Amino acid sequence: MTSEDQSAAPAPTSLSNRYGGQKRALSRKVKRNILIAALAVGIAFLAWVSTSAAIGGVSFKDVGYSTPDATLTEIDFQVTKDPAAAAKCAVKAMDSKFAIVGWKVVDIGPNAADAGTDGGRTTAHRIQLRTESQAVSAVVDSCWIPDAGH
Repeated sequence: MTSEDQSAAPAPTSLSNRYGGQKRALSRKVKRNILIAALAVGIAFLAWVSTSAAIGGVSFKDVGYSTPDATLTEIDFQVTKDPAAAAKCAVKAMDSKFAIVGWKVVDIGPNAADAGTDGGRTTAHRIQLRTESQAVSAVVDSCWIPDAGH
């Protein structure tokens, strides 16, 4: 044979040499341990999310609204926050086309010392908001704790 004949002949290979052997399946014990670890991480994440939202932030709940006339809307809402902290809430009134016809940023001071069912964290508020035209909806847009430096 010449050197050309040897290079033309394919080298003997098998599929396992080319692509590797069959992979072993995970044992039942390994699968169980992975499942337990994933559940533990999921539970820890949920605990972190629920406690971080309850401890450091502010939340709000729209209760209702009324429109005594075309230029006035009253918004009822609840704010939940640290009783000692002050907050600000942006409220808005909208017309039938969802255009904003009234907007106001409201200061929410520290809560009174009385401890309600949630330790005095939640307070109820009614805000009067002047509008450009008849409002058909009024909501709290957002609430936040202002930075101490501002």
